[in-house]
Amino acid sequence: MENKIEKYGRIGERDVFLYTLDNNNGLTAKITNYGGIVVSLVYNGIDVVLGRDSLEEYLENNGYFGAIIGRNSNRISNSYFILDGIRYGLNANDGVNNLHGGFEGFDKKVWDAELIDGEEPRLILKYNSPDGEEGFPGNAAVKVEYTVTKKNSLKISYHGVCDSDTVMNLTNHSYFNLNGHSGGVIDEHTLVLDSSFYTPNNSACIPYGEILKTENTPMDFTKGATLKSAFESDYEQIKMFGGIDHNFVLNGKGFRKVGELKGDKTGIVMSILTDRPGVQVYTGNVIQQGRSCKDGSLYPIHGAVCLETQIFPDSVNIPHYSDAVLKKGEQYNTVTEYSFITK
Repeated sequence: MENKIEKYGRIGERDVFLYTLDNNNGLTAKITNYGGIVVSLVYNGIDVVLGRDSLEEYLENNGYFGAIIGRNSNRISNSYFILDGIRYGLNANDGVNNLHGGFEGFDKKVWDAELIDGEEPRLILKYNSPDGEEGFPGNAAVKVEYTVTKKNSLKISYHGVCDSDTVMNLTNHSYFNLNGHSGGVIDEHTLVLDSSFYTPNNSACIPYGEILKTENTPMDFTKGATLKSAFESDYEQIKMFGGIDHNFVLNGKGFRKVGELKGDKTGIVMSILTDRPGVQVYTGNVIQQGRSCKDGSLYPIHGAVCLETQIFPDSVNIPHYSDAVLKKGEQYNTVTEYSFITK
């Protein structure tokens, strides 16, 4: 397969395209400039991400499948924060809370795009988020770069700058099933995570300030465990949400390997590398059940797992968490990589 650009549809006055990035070594990504959505990610013939069949279906309900999330990933409690003594109210799109940037977050924007051919094809996406969009302060210039590397990884680089102090916490919301996007539940997937602590949630699925040890709990994936072992536990934090939907505190600093996911039927192993302090593990507890998705598939609950690298949720309101504030004129730069092999 070759790198190419196809017309995917139209939103208002903007054309939307589907970009194919192929490394000619086993990994092919198809990404649209609507929301920066990773529509498919095929490794050795197996599409390992959930999605929908057309732009129209994503417009109907994108479910955040494969999308860029911003300005802020995850939730901000009560849809406000105080920055430099000023109270900023955000659009409340999740009860009283702000989720994934609001009603029209970065996942619903048409981005400017440029496909760079080569051994390691790249897709460069740019979006200018105006002051006050969804309530966030400042004019923010954002760039996200997808690269399909020679070593069979999808590398995602995020960059941003703003003309005032703001909140910025970008991630990608791909749903992974290493048995194939229509491979059923991920109960027997094995997750390894270099994390000794996690942040427990309140009933609104927002951390309330504590940081707890994972040791001797079903949240301990340091030595590897099936996701089923968590699903079948009586652990209150898991029962509350019908699975895992939690931020894990990643050990170490700088760009490093923080975990891996293994498909039980295919032997595909996906390594996760990042420079972020946390990762949201979300096991598809509320998924588009009954809605026809990619290739006509019906995705079940626990049909995939998201591994969303991030600054801790609601950290703008919890001082002892990692800092999501981007200062005026400072550069926001972060990298996450999902790397594939078969064992």
